[in-house]
Amino acid sequence: MTLLTAFRTAVVALALAASAAGAAAQTLPAPTLPAPTLPAPASPADGRSATTPTPPLAPPTPGRDSNATTGPRDTGTLNIYATLPGQSGLIRNGLVWRLYRDAGDEPQLVQTSQQPAPSFSLEPGVYVVHVTFGLASATKRIVMGPTAVNESLVINAGALVLGGVIGDTPIPPEKLKFNVFVPIGNDPEARVVVSDVSGGKLIRLPEGTYRVVSTYGDSNAITNADLKVESGRVTEATLRHRAATVTLKLVIAAGTEALANTSFSVLTPGGDTIREAIGAFPSMTLAEGDYVVIARNGGKVYTQEFNVKSGFDRDIEVIVK
Repeated sequence: MTLLTAFRTAVVALALAASAAGAAAQTLPAPTLPAPTLPAPASPADGRSATTPTPPLAPPTPGRDSNATTGPRDTGTLNIYATLPGQSGLIRNGLVWRLYRDAGDEPQLVQTSQQPAPSFSLEPGVYVVHVTFGLASATKRIVMGPTAVNESLVINAGALVLGGVIGDTPIPPEKLKFNVFVPIGNDPEARVVVSDVSGGKLIRLPEGTYRVVSTYGDSNAITNADLKVESGRVTEATLRHRAATVTLKLVIAAGTEALANTSFSVLTPGGDTIREAIGAFPSMTLAEGDYVVIARNGGKVYTQEFNVKSGFDRDIEVIVK
């Protein structure tokens, strides 16, 4: 056997022995090898001690501070408030703010607020801010950068506070309803802008002239007035009604107890129905004037004419005959 053949045979034997040992060989401790002896660094010729050179640092990524942490895009703050013409103080309630990103034909709503002086954190760009104060509003286009911007909007608005009286007696506010109209052309009640508002409520409106219609009760006691709203001012107006409240009764004789389950219809002398009611003694508020009441009970019909005088509330008795 030649030397080369013997070497190959030894290699194969070692490989077979390692395969047979399997996992047992993996549990054996690794042999301890002596640490290699490194030659001492050569001293320079001039006698100075030698040092190991420091490898160069990798350059920072271009366009970014190597010490900065990744964060949101730079934003600016929009501080905004609204005032009325001729007044320095800001409007402190009743505002609704809407902030849109100017995206061409379809602005995108970004934020809303009902605070009197909100602050919005915004990315740089072009925005449109819109604020409403009742039915009045104002709009402004704002260009934002990465810094704070302070803006104010002037709203040309005033307000109405409405009430009613009969003679010198105030009408309870909850018994009044007001509708406010914008006149167009020759039509003073062309478009309703506020409906069914109770007396004493603050109605915020753009500057202008309005037709106010007041209804006392739920029948035909109605009056109206043309009122002017001035910017920065609250106009208090009291509308005068000529009406009274009547209580209807169907009785056997004057002063006797009213009959239950009676149906009443109140008509004008011309036959127009004003109000209908069912009960022993329903009440209703009617405008001053003449009326006819029809009472139905037990299959029989009874009629009675009566008159309403402003400020004089009374019972209207229909006598069974």
